[in-house]
Amino acid sequence: MKHRYHQLTKWMKGHKRYYFLGLFILFTLQYFRTLPPLFVQHIIDSIFDDKASNLPIIIQNLIAADGVQLQLLYVAIFSVLFTLFRVIFFFLHRVLIAFFAENVSYNMRNKLYDHLQNLSFSYHSNAETGDLIQRTTTDVDTYRMFIGEQLVEVVRMTFLMVFTIFQMSRMHVPMTLISIIVAPIIFVIASVYFVYVKKVFKRVEEAEGTMTTTLQESVTGIRVVKAFGNERFEIDRFDEKSHVFRKESYTLIRLMAWFWGGTDFLIFGQYLLTASFGIYFVVMGQLGAGQFIAFLSLLGLIVWPIRQLGRIIGDFGKTIVSLDRLDEIVLTPTEHDQDRGEYPEIKGNITFKSVGFQFEDDAKPLLKNISFDVEAGQTVAIVGKTGSGKSTLLNLMVRLLDHQEGQILFDGIAIEDINKKWLRKHVGIILQEPFLYSKTVFENIAIMNQKAAKDTIFSAARVASVHDDILNFEAGYDTVVGERGVTLSGGQKQRVAIARMLLDNKPVLIFDDSLSAVDTETDIQIRRALMNQWKNTTVFIITHRIATAMEADKIIVLDKGEIIETGNHESLLRENGVYAQLWDIQTSIVYDFKTRKEGSE
Repeated sequence: MKHRYHQLTKWMKGHKRYYFLGLFILFTLQYFRTLPPLFVQHIIDSIFDDKASNLPIIIQNLIAADGVQLQLLYVAIFSVLFTLFRVIFFFLHRVLIAFFAENVSYNMRNKLYDHLQNLSFSYHSNAETGDLIQRTTTDVDTYRMFIGEQLVEVVRMTFLMVFTIFQMSRMHVPMTLISIIVAPIIFVIASVYFVYVKKVFKRVEEAEGTMTTTLQESVTGIRVVKAFGNERFEIDRFDEKSHVFRKESYTLIRLMAWFWGGTDFLIFGQYLLTASFGIYFVVMGQLGAGQFIAFLSLLGLIVWPIRQLGRIIGDFGKTIVSLDRLDEIVLTPTEHDQDRGEYPEIKGNITFKSVGFQFEDDAKPLLKNISFDVEAGQTVAIVGKTGSGKSTLLNLMVRLLDHQEGQILFDGIAIEDINKKWLRKHVGIILQEPFLYSKTVFENIAIMNQKAAKDTIFSAARVASVHDDILNFEAGYDTVVGERGVTLSGGQKQRVAIARMLLDNKPVLIFDDSLSAVDTETDIQIRRALMNQWKNTTVFIITHRIATAMEADKIIVLDKGEIIETGNHESLLRENGVYAQLWDIQTSIVYDFKTRKEGSE
């Protein structure tokens, strides 16, 4: 119970004063809401008859007058003023609660987004994008609706029932007990309903999350879907997930229908019971006609809010599920929680000493006994078959993954002793499939340095051999690249990403097969421009293209997670090992292609 209370209120910190002020106004409003039936009782029993009024003494004195007509006029005027007063207070209450709920949800979204940004690479590798989107939008909105409406409704209902029972007891205690006999029954039914509906809500949320993920993947990969003519498959796949969501939603709807139908039956039974005993007490002279009418009016202020309890409990169950899903995010430690490393000057001298790495769900290590030295300013090419561990090795360098064996040193300092953000600030990575935002080409390049001058951006684009391509676009650097850079070719996207990274002078650059989509000539131009302009930068290049690797100062050949060859192009050819075989295969393919082409001409 304590855990749930903390879970429900922890997001409200800093804004509770608005909430409690709104609840105080609500407290006043609910008392005033019980008074209109008493005005009716006053007219019937006190003005037209000579019986006692159940209105508060102060109000009786304000509307006291000589003559029936004048009393009725005072009651009418006071009722209008009283209603106007309630409207003003209700407006203030809604403004305060809305202000509170919107500010809480605003802070929630920002905190969740901030936390997601700082979660580890491994977390995001296993998380579903659609599910995360749903949690930071739908689940946050579920909580906002609950604290802004349903939770307020619980407080309102509690105040209203207490004041209503108080007003009833002042008129006739036995009738009061009869009028509330169904309340505990509905409460018990609502509690049982909550237990079942919470489980169903969780299944509905999970089914919706799966459906959203399927939709997000399909829309994101629409070019692949169309290229392979896979529209029918994707439609069927989405239909399957949507069917599961519909099935779970139907289960929830049936459960709600049984609850609403059953409680409606009990409430109408309560009205019949109250009316029957009320008529009996009126006939016996124990209850005034005005009091009987007031009882029937006040009864609605008890039974109908209790009926709403089922919906509130259902929404509470849904909110608890949403909060549990949000806690799965915020209670996951970020990769920076224990990161208190040093902030050394990074020059680019890098050493691997017997480094080993294994994924938690793998039976054997991916990298074994990796050892090599790189001096600042050197260019290192890493080649090997797919799955040999090339990208993993470079991910270890920026601590997207953490090695379990050996040491990685930057300028003699163990990588574990360097602050992660500081390390990544000094190591630039250009990925094979770079992410471009739906902005202009200029804005995409300038993301790395928002204050960069135009000439600096143009210079970076020239080094990346993309400047001329951009000028050929109709809008030049103002061309909007579309979502994920869809309007650019693969090579253009890679070169824009390279230009973006070159805006910041980093001591270490990593090209994760990020020249794979450009032709060999452009590849050579980019690397030579880099060598001329960034002479002191340590460059790592992952590549399958030997023509890209051959000009590197050092070439590392990986196979099955181990270094099997190290050297430069000439020395590795002399060894006549794996690298030499790759060289022979690629050059023979190129030669054979040229020969066939010339022969056909």
